[in-house]
Amino acid sequence: MRQGRRDRSGFREFAAGRSGHLYRSACLLTSGDTHLAEDLVQETLGRMYLLWGRVSRIDNPAAYAQTVLVRAFLTHRRRRSAGERPVGEFPDAQGAAGGADPALRLTLLDALGRLAPKDRAVLVLRYWEDRSVEETADAMNASSAAVRTRSTRALARLREQLGGSLAEFAEL
Repeated sequence: MRQGRRDRSGFREFAAGRSGHLYRSACLLTSGDTHLAEDLVQETLGRMYLLWGRVSRIDNPAAYAQTVLVRAFLTHRRRRSAGERPVGEFPDAQGAAGGADPALRLTLLDALGRLAPKDRAVLVLRYWEDRSVEETADAMNASSAAVRTRSTRALARLREQLGGSLAEFAEL
């Protein structure tokens, strides 16, 4: 019984420490749909809780949680391919881009929202989460070549939408 309490306590600490980061990543994945982002984080934490005895022995539980989050997002997008598109409010000032310029943040979220879900997931994993090509491929159940191709094409689409140059956005 004592081990179970310790495991639950460890999970509570993990969830409290990672939920903000998971939420910000989820906001980027969902193009600012805060309600869906909250649902994805809850689903991720629920899955992590069920597996916590095994997950806590993994070298990097935080990276594993990000992988679970991305897979939950992709599964959701497959289930609701014709679902509603989020409109209206975007995350508050503490949301996706922290204290950055609100207009810039909205522009970037809108541009991300126009990308296909898998393209968005690749960009979030590669450039927001700073994962390697191999780690991104593993998280998405894809080959490294597919991740490289998808990220190149997704960045090209972002450049088209944002006027050809991402240099001014590099300071985020």
